Amino acid sequence: MALSGASWVSQFPTGSSLDDLTEPFETNAKSFVSALRAASASVTINDTLRPPERAYLMHYSFAIAREGLDPATVPAMAGVDIQWVHTNTAGAADLAASKAAAGQMVQGYGIVFKPALGSRHTEGKAVDMDISWQGNLVIAKVDGSSQTISSSPRTGAGNSDLHAVGASYGVIKLLSDPPHWSSDGH
Repeated sequence: MALSGASWVSQFPTGSSLDDLTEPFETNAKSFVSALRAASASVTINDTLRPPERAYLMHYSFAIAREGLDPATVPAMAGVDIQWVHTNTAGAADLAASKAAAGQMVQGYGIVFKPALGSRHTEGKAVDMDISWQGNLVIAKVDGSSQTISSSPRTGAGNSDLHAVGASYGVIKLLSDPPHWSSDGH
C-alpha cells in the first residue's frame, strides 16, 4: 500500500474529451460546443468522465482534510491500494500527518466543493468547461434559430442567456459551480 498524499493526484485521471461522455449527453454536449465554436467563442474542455477510483480519492481526501473524518474509518476500494492512516516513528497513528497528506491531495485536485462518490462526472453526464467571448455572441440554438447574446459577463460561468442556449441543447448549467454543465444541472 502507498501512503496518501500528492502522488495520488496523477492516478486515475479524469477524461477531457467529449468522446468520453455517455449518450445522449455526448451528442448534446458536442452540438453545444460546436455551436459555441462556430460563434467564435473560446471553449476549453477541462473535465468529462471521472473514474470512480478518482471520485473515491477526491471524496475521502476532502473528508479527511476538511471535515475531520478519521482516516482509519475510510472504506477500502478495490483497485486503489492507498493507506490513509500515516504513522509516527513509534508506529502509532499520526492524525496530523494523515490530514496534511489528504490536504495535499485536495490542493492537487483543485477541489473547491465537496466531491461526491457518485456524480454526473462518474456517469459520463457532465463536462467542466471554460467558455468566453468578445463582443456579441451570435449562436445557434438547437432548433436552428440563432440568438444574439449581448449581456455580460461574457463567460459560460455567469451568463444566464448562454445558460438558456445550453439548456436548448440539453446541456444544463450548475450555477454554483462555475465550469460545470451536465445533463440535468447537477
